[in-house]
Amino acid sequence: MIWKSRRFLVAHLAMVVTGCSQAPAIDVMGSQFPAWLVCIVLGAVLTGCTHWLFIRRKLHLIFPFLTYPCLAAAYTFAIWLIFF
Repeated sequence: MIWKSRRFLVAHLAMVVTGCSQAPAIDVMGSQFPAWLVCIVLGAVLTGCTHWLFIRRKLHLIFPFLTYPCLAAAYTFAIWLIFF
């Protein structure tokens, strides 16, 4: 019984301690922007660049309505993982 209560205490302590850090924010001319907002904007810009590359290479997509949102999400998550 003591083993279960220790495990329970350690699990709850780990969850409580993870919320102690501040949210990542980026300072832009004295104003704090959340990091996820910057990642979304950069993901959209990279998706636009990819679209331009596809047009330039004359690559026609079968499902562009699925491809571009997935590319935007992939770029956004990759930027978040790399920088934050």
